[in-house]
Amino acid sequence: MVPCGQGMHTVRWEAGALVLPTHADAEAELVLAALGGEKAGCIELAEAWGRHVDDLSVLAIGPRGAADVINVSWDDVRQAAAAGQGGGPARRGRMRLASQLGSGSAAGRQAQQDMDHAEQRRTDLLSLLALGYGFQVRLAGQVAAAHADGPDARARPALTAAITGRLALVAEQWLGIDPGQVEVSLHAGPGWGATELTGRGEARRLRVSLPAWWLARVWACGLPLIGGHLVVAVERAGWPDARVLAVRAPGAEPVPLDVHAREAAPDGRADAGDAPHWEI
Repeated sequence: MVPCGQGMHTVRWEAGALVLPTHADAEAELVLAALGGEKAGCIELAEAWGRHVDDLSVLAIGPRGAADVINVSWDDVRQAAAAGQGGGPARRGRMRLASQLGSGSAAGRQAQQDMDHAEQRRTDLLSLLALGYGFQVRLAGQVAAAHADGPDARARPALTAAITGRLALVAEQWLGIDPGQVEVSLHAGPGWGATELTGRGEARRLRVSLPAWWLARVWACGLPLIGGHLVVAVERAGWPDARVLAVRAPGAEPVPLDVHAREAAPDGRADAGDAPHWEI
């Protein structure tokens, strides 16, 4: 639910996109806002989502798993926006800098633009986090998907860190291994990658190679661990039924599994307010 006007409106995640059910003609509302009308809260949220669908930093601030709760309320969003408009210490410092540089100078204008951009970014990210876990996960998946095909040198470290942090928690459930003993590399070739478990005790290591798209197609869909199997790929996507490839133990060959979502929405859509739950 999103604050919009005098009430709260529902937003949905359907077919890979953020949907605003109570705004049948969002484009027309944007035009009216550009002409001086008030912009609806749902529209502002959709714009914020669009600005961050390829923002790699989202992977660092988003949750690593269902137990990794990030609690941001709409009151937090409002308070942060009010502090930015009213002039907190950081804003006052930037305003002094812009004033010293001269508001009409190129440097002054740049300082003002940087300040506005920082405040917009903070409000955007807080708003997106306030949507709750289901949306946080889907946004992370969309960011990963945007960089999954041939990630460049800038994206690879962020994607590797994102998979490592999330897979480590999955591996802890899967094998009882300490998350710090999990090592991940990006798989760039054909296929899904590989798993290997070596050593004993403190020297034990789980080494996993996965493609960047694992974040979007497996983890973000709530599929990483099903029935004691580590899911490494999706053969047939769908809701509430799908087919995945999964390994029972490190080093084993993956086997196909037909999985079913325990709680399917009546119309066949996923409710992005909750984490999906799957079973064999």
